Amino acid sequence: MSKKKLLIILCLGGSFTFSAHPFLDHALPKLSDYNFFKHPIKNQIPERDIIPYNIASPLFSDYAEKLRFIYLPKNTSITHNADYSFNYPEGTFLIKTFYYPNDFSDMDGDRQLIETRLLKKIKNEWIAIPYVWNNYQTDAILSLAGTRTDVSWIDHGGTPISILYSVPNMNQCKSCHVHNNRLQPIGPKIRNLNHIFPYQSGSMNQLEKWISLGILESLSNISDLPKTVNYENKNDGSLNERARAWLDINCAHCHRYGGPAETSGLFLNIEENNLRTIGVNKPPVAAGRGTGNRKYNIIPGYPDKSILEFRINSTDPGIMMPEISRKLVHKEGVELIRAWIKNMPANK
Repeated sequence: MSKKKLLIILCLGGSFTFSAHPFLDHALPKLSDYNFFKHPIKNQIPERDIIPYNIASPLFSDYAEKLRFIYLPKNTSITHNADYSFNYPEGTFLIKTFYYPNDFSDMDGDRQLIETRLLKKIKNEWIAIPYVWNNYQTDAILSLAGTRTDVSWIDHGGTPISILYSVPNMNQCKSCHVHNNRLQPIGPKIRNLNHIFPYQSGSMNQLEKWISLGILESLSNISDLPKTVNYENKNDGSLNERARAWLDINCAHCHRYGGPAETSGLFLNIEENNLRTIGVNKPPVAAGRGTGNRKYNIIPGYPDKSILEFRINSTDPGIMMPEISRKLVHKEGVELIRAWIKNMPANK
């Protein structure tokens, strides 16, 4: 597709501004053009050099399920830093498809693919490339301006749910993925990958698998490396570990040093250990409707008096956190955070 045609697509989106950028040399018109998946690509069966993975605690996205894959150019590998973050080679793709089962009580039944987001490493930066699946589920089409689409499903309790699902545009992708003013991946890191994955060839620790495939440099004593618990599993870790894992994946991409919400002074990344910094007895930097007339971000023992609980329990665009790509309250997540705050030793 020519640059001119891509710019026409952007104009049709109506709410997206764009100028000449190397991006135009890296975005293909259709997801199928990349040859990531065997045909029909709706089955999401990866080609041999595309590796599936998952993360221990997933981001809440209005209950959408995700399929994740990684591709590295031949004869390249990922290195890591002392803080357990990754350095990816140029040409790396991170691939994430969002979908809904028609009925959550039958996860192997029919499903609706909604969008596939690509992150591609080019030189020293990443670019976000969004694709939207067509109604026939035969392919996903480049959609830099994002879109909205009606989605319906039956939840685990048998209740029909319908929402107007929002696919973010390329600029909105940056609002979550920016760290130190640069677009960065969020989920794939050592502590989020350090668990067993059911590969077709057999279950295996993901870090060990990537090392065996040659796409990750060797790591010693994997069992001793950091490991994020699965917040959805009540038997995996303590209440504190599960709550911190939920906050880390859902909030800390903004609320951390170098993140878009750095000026708030509220840092919710799992590595943060200062209680006041994570919100305990901490007043908000900016008052307003988002506080719900509550005084502190977290008041130990009192979730109903804590700003944090108020904001994650809202769908009002002027109040809710996270701020974008959410139409529903994560009921299970709110319950987890409420229990966490309630079980903190109360102020004396």
